[in-house]
Amino acid sequence: MIDFLDTEHPRYRDRKEMWEQYWDLYVGGEQLRRNATRHLVKRQKEPADVYGERLARVFYENYLGSCIDWYAATLFRTRPTLECRTNTRSAAAFYDEFVANCDCRNTSIFELLRHTFVETLVFGESYVRIDFPGINGDAASRAEEDATGASRAYLAPCSPLELVNWSRDDSGEFEWAVVRSTREFQPRPESTQSVRETRWTHFDRNSYRVYVRREEGGEADDARLVSEGRHGLARLGRVPLMRMSVSDGLWLANKAGLLAKEHLNKSNALSWALHMGLFAMPVVYSERDWQQMVGEAYYIQLGPDDRFGWTEPEGKVFQIAADNLDRLKDEIYRVCYLMTQAGGREARNLGQSGVAKRRDFAVTHEVLRSYGSMLRDFVGKLVKTVASARDDQVDLEVSGLDQFEHTDLREEIQTANELRKLGLNSPRLTKEIRKRIALKYLDTASQSTKNAVLGEIECGDMGGKANG
Repeated sequence: MIDFLDTEHPRYRDRKEMWEQYWDLYVGGEQLRRNATRHLVKRQKEPADVYGERLARVFYENYLGSCIDWYAATLFRTRPTLECRTNTRSAAAFYDEFVANCDCRNTSIFELLRHTFVETLVFGESYVRIDFPGINGDAASRAEEDATGASRAYLAPCSPLELVNWSRDDSGEFEWAVVRSTREFQPRPESTQSVRETRWTHFDRNSYRVYVRREEGGEADDARLVSEGRHGLARLGRVPLMRMSVSDGLWLANKAGLLAKEHLNKSNALSWALHMGLFAMPVVYSERDWQQMVGEAYYIQLGPDDRFGWTEPEGKVFQIAADNLDRLKDEIYRVCYLMTQAGGREARNLGQSGVAKRRDFAVTHEVLRSYGSMLRDFVGKLVKTVASARDDQVDLEVSGLDQFEHTDLREEIQTANELRKLGLNSPRLTKEIRKRIALKYLDTASQSTKNAVLGEIECGDMGGKANG
């Protein structure tokens, strides 16, 4: 059973090491230091103790992580809005709660979406699992499902490092998939050893099976089946995993990963050379046999023609290395479409006028729009899949993820007034303008409040309800 569960897909085996390195380069800090042997290249014939000291002194300037987090922060600068219109009051209440708490752990769907987006920029893809609570027996009606909580869908993130094996049909849909996760915990307060638990979840189009193996004190038991049954998307005949992916051109970690690794090795080499230069080596120019000891607590005796000095590098190669590091940093920002964020000499040569900055930022805006469109499509498909599994009739609209520069409410109102002056006779446009201004004002409000206001604007009875 272990051999079957631990079988890895060829694509997973091919990409696992790359994904782990990209995640280290994104996280940086102590995680990269612990895994420094993956990134810091050992020189030819370098002594093990010297390489070990270099590993202990390793550092990393995390430009890649800054670029990815900048995109996530800029896209989610204003809170997106998910408007679910349905005629069923219970369904409307569910989606209000689902948006605010999508995983039954008080995580909003947009916080989960941001986490999945960051993983997608690092790994090139990421997954979200759709699930429903396991309830014993079948409910006799939808009301009973709601009462027992069986219809309370929830989401869970799934990293590509956890999806170890799968099969797809001709249309690209999963036929089955195996998700593997591990954790370590202390089973009892008096325990002196931790327990390592490995969990495999096997999905097909209709059912799931969960196997667990525990390892404690170097001894591991066999994998045992702990639960099985029909999963939440069985009625749709789908494996409950939704995939978010980007094209190779927008896969930032893949575009900048090798540059970040080269920057790490070169910056550490320069730092090591400067460090070793602080400990100068004595040089004695003499035709006599030299047997004297040299040090702070010793003295030396030289003949009339002997000379003594210290080695010190001229510094030319250091300057070349420093210039190359500056160029590598600029190149990391450039391939991430963030040249205006760099601080090197190439970035300093860019135009600094307001018009020039907007022109330089135009490419970044286009990339942001592509990411925003991808995220809106993904969350729309995700919620529609949940609605289909629950058999809800929902009219869904996702807005937001398109405001990349800070604008205040006054500017929005001024723009709306200018549009009205054009005399565009469009009730639909008037409603959309009102919605946009309302969402700007209600940016920090709850999703249920936003939905109520949007519904009133859509129905055109805002004034009547306010008077009532």
